[in-house]
Amino acid sequence: MTETPQRTRPLRVLAAMSGGVDSAVAAARAAEAGHDVTGVHLALSANPQSFRTGARGCCTIEDSRDARRAADVIGIPFYVWDLADRFREDVVEDFVAEYEAGRTPNPCLRCNEKIKFAALLDKALALGFDAVCTGHYAKVVTLPDGSRELHRASDMAKDQSYVLGVLDERQLAHALFPLGDTLTTKDEIRAEAERRGLAVAKKPDSHDICFIADGDTQGFLARRLGKAEGDILDESGAKVGTHEGAFGFTVGQRKGLRIGTPAPDGKPRYVLDISPVDNTVTVGPAAALDVSALTAIRPRWCGTAPAGPARYTAQLRAHGGETEVAAELVDGELRVTFTEPVRGVAPGQAIVLYDDTRVVGSATIATTARREAATA
Repeated sequence: MTETPQRTRPLRVLAAMSGGVDSAVAAARAAEAGHDVTGVHLALSANPQSFRTGARGCCTIEDSRDARRAADVIGIPFYVWDLADRFREDVVEDFVAEYEAGRTPNPCLRCNEKIKFAALLDKALALGFDAVCTGHYAKVVTLPDGSRELHRASDMAKDQSYVLGVLDERQLAHALFPLGDTLTTKDEIRAEAERRGLAVAKKPDSHDICFIADGDTQGFLARRLGKAEGDILDESGAKVGTHEGAFGFTVGQRKGLRIGTPAPDGKPRYVLDISPVDNTVTVGPAAALDVSALTAIRPRWCGTAPAGPARYTAQLRAHGGETEVAAELVDGELRVTFTEPVRGVAPGQAIVLYDDTRVVGSATIATTARREAATA
């Protein structure tokens, strides 16, 4: 099928500017391409002083000022929009509730789904904008029939399509990712920012979870949910240690278990299961983490939902690799079987399906089947 360029006419574009180098260069490229660009910084914290520690976090007053300075250099209008209440409800509270339920969420996907391409996009369209532009590394391809597809970025090392797998066709129709075709390194993106006179050229990238500036997820959850001592069990149900809250663990975790009793084989143990009902954490050997199948709920398709069973590749975490799977939608639930077992798959994570570079869609992992159980 022949692909046509993503956009051919000038658009009214709302550029989401975080205060970082990627979103600044994306806004500059959109303006350079002839689009009528307006910059907007999203104020996502009721206390914006607290969301950055060094290279961690985002959304501080410093970030909004950096975004404003970048917009001034580019020569585009700039505004700050307060979406703190929406962010707290749809991203932060959801994050806490998921961990409390024993699941492992990805707040970046939820932010893209609920904030950048829902709350922000809806407001942009209501104000007469055609598209929202961000600094994500991914591509939207417009086909001859006018439909759109989401594809991986040209540079796999920077590809961020995983965290965009929640976007539907309507949202893709109003999405602009000017960095998606970039085959350059991050250093070259910084060099481009410097050539453009953007002061954020040397600003460190934010990482980890933006609303946990110190990177201490367990401490953040303990403050929100309170400590609740419980047992750490081995696969036989024997107590091998204690913890201060099951919410502080995730499937596949090895460090921080504080188990006093060594394993019979002397090898490391990993978190296999988290049960918020009885506040227990089950640990065991690495081999017990092998998952051969899963079910996932709340599927979202980047286009038409697939019909019937098919083979895809799947990505299970933002910086993970691809694995071959067979998948089928049954009664609204995605059922996935892995060609080879994979490890560290946790309920609450997103699974994103790909057909070569095309993003088919995503769903939230609900249950997993371990290799032993699947072959019993």
